[in-house]
Amino acid sequence: MFTDFFYLLRKRGIKVSLNEWMMLIEAMDKGLCRSSLTEFYYLSRAILIKSEADFDKYDLIFSEFFKGIESIKELPQDLRDWLNDIQPQQEYDKEEVDRRNKDMTLEKIQKMMEERLEEQKERHDGGSYWIGTGGTSVFGNSGYNPTGIRVEGEGGSRRALKVAGERNFRDFREDRTLNERQFQLAFRRLRQFTTRQDGPKDTLDLEQTIQQTCNNGGNLKIVLERPRINSVKLLVLFDSGGSMWPYTTMCNSLFQAVSKSNHFKDLKVYYFHNCFYESLYTDPGCSYSNTIETEWVLKNLDEEYKVIVVGDASMEISELTYPGGANFYNHPNERPGIEWIERFKAKYDKMIWMNPISEQNWDSGYGYQTIQLIKRIVPMYHLTVKGLEEGLKNLLVRK
Repeated sequence: MFTDFFYLLRKRGIKVSLNEWMMLIEAMDKGLCRSSLTEFYYLSRAILIKSEADFDKYDLIFSEFFKGIESIKELPQDLRDWLNDIQPQQEYDKEEVDRRNKDMTLEKIQKMMEERLEEQKERHDGGSYWIGTGGTSVFGNSGYNPTGIRVEGEGGSRRALKVAGERNFRDFREDRTLNERQFQLAFRRLRQFTTRQDGPKDTLDLEQTIQQTCNNGGNLKIVLERPRINSVKLLVLFDSGGSMWPYTTMCNSLFQAVSKSNHFKDLKVYYFHNCFYESLYTDPGCSYSNTIETEWVLKNLDEEYKVIVVGDASMEISELTYPGGANFYNHPNERPGIEWIERFKAKYDKMIWMNPISEQNWDSGYGYQTIQLIKRIVPMYHLTVKGLEEGLKNLLVRK
């Protein structure tokens, strides 16, 4: 069966080598996808697909080949149905909830959730104990709790066929022609990121030659200048997944504008989810098999790099301010996210944050606390063409 999948990938234009295919087979033999189609989806994409430009093509092929195959459900279907039928948030005492759960650890929450899954036999909404919606328990969705585990709802666990069917990476395809070229036009401003290097003046300055010749009564006066050498080094960090899904098209337009621009001496693009911690991702799917140490980036990319962060800056306050707050089960963050942001800003003076959320909502709504904390450290702009131009002006200013 899987051999047919290999041939279908190659037939549809994905360049999969035999070595890569044997590596996937070896990974499966070692149980790395744990008999889960969802795990196989991510594992095979990480090993076989070499560029995010092919992610959308992979999703189409995956959906075609595995259509009708059900993946193993981690939650009972009844419970999934309850959680996806979201009820309104009920009234609660925020201070009391914060106080009740301030010492909750991730290990304790996981254990409690396993116990609730054994005990729970019916739907619950608005409470503080069971798995449900609109309440204040540490698991569920569409409720309030300063820490905990989201179950189902937006951002919850999803089956592989649904993930592939959403085609979230269609705009990363290299063969896609942008309908709007505004971002590309805005990036032309980066041509100003040039510097007059030390060296001989051996390049004709035509405008000044004409001007000086006129001033010299028509007698030719040649003006030479040092050549303009493109010295722009750009580092772009994209927030991927979760609350950024509504802005996928906009962010992908920006991604293409950056990747197709030829105005840079060097361009580095990495990804993160909500905030960057010890590792950055080299693919927009944010798979742990494709990471690079953040410490390596800070040590090896010198301070001449201009940094553009693209993300909504919206997350639980714990994800930004607490060690381990990211709730990545197998990869806990040892340092708070805000500490990494401060370290980036300390090294890269030319750093801006582009936020797709409308600026009028930065003071209210979900994530306003983390938005305010981040914008105190990094200049923040609305991710529009106008906002991008304003941000680029900030990067152009000599200090």
